[in-house]
Amino acid sequence: MIRPALALLAALTLGTAAPAKMTWADLFARPKPAPDKLIPYGPDPLQHVELWLPAGKGPFPVVLMVHGGCWQTGIAKADIMDWIAGDLRTRGIAVWNVEYRGEDVAGGGYPGTFADVAAATDMLDRQGRHYHLRTSRVVAVGHSAGGHLALWLAARPGLPETSVLRTRRPLPIAATVSLGGLPDLHAAATSPGDTCGADAVPRLVGQPSPARPDVYADTSPAVLPQPDGAITLVNGGLDPIAPPGVAAAYTLHAPAARLFVVPDQGHVELITPATPAWTQTVAVIERALDMEPRDDR
Repeated sequence: MIRPALALLAALTLGTAAPAKMTWADLFARPKPAPDKLIPYGPDPLQHVELWLPAGKGPFPVVLMVHGGCWQTGIAKADIMDWIAGDLRTRGIAVWNVEYRGEDVAGGGYPGTFADVAAATDMLDRQGRHYHLRTSRVVAVGHSAGGHLALWLAARPGLPETSVLRTRRPLPIAATVSLGGLPDLHAAATSPGDTCGADAVPRLVGQPSPARPDVYADTSPAVLPQPDGAITLVNGGLDPIAPPGVAAAYTLHAPAARLFVVPDQGHVELITPATPAWTQTVAVIERALDMEPRDDR
């Protein structure tokens, strides 16, 4: 079911000078696959993961997936990633698709949104073997605002000692793929072209205070020490929500990150199976998981 608030995301895409080739309606019109299990990691209904399991006994390589939607539950939920999660499942890759409380619902924002994705990730570490998942080499994939959260998960070992978000022995992320992500929160908050709205980032990270003067110190991947794992940024050349320049600016902070700009692709194509953007992303994921590349399905 398409939530009405997703119309906002569509309007943001369609209201730009260079609209994406695909619209959200194009994606939603496709047959939608379903996950195999919903697994709670907290008491709130939004605190759960969708588990996608390939056929067979495993152990399966696994992708940790994080959806976008401007960090707002009212714009998007985990099921916006179902099409690519289903595609990965057909390729023998399990998917741990994370739902979380956005900044617009009770418990979301700082620290709740970050604590949610961290808790879901660490549950993968604890319970992955039970579901026949190979957690020794996890690849994180995030789209849009989820790209920011995926990069943040990879950078968690470098969180400041004073941060309430710091935990012992976070699950190592072997590689991170940001699809049209927003890796620099300060830039996203101050850019005149911020399509998530001027208040989105402040609502996510909170307001500075004497106890917490730098709200980006434990929330922005562009500030945190770079993770040990590989970083790949995939951006559409026609993406009006996360233009390639956003990713290019992040590579100044993370020079080892690889940036792929896929011409003639927008924001929606990044999470749509069989598009050039997703086909390139699948190849990156399979290499990161040490899998033999397969013919596209």
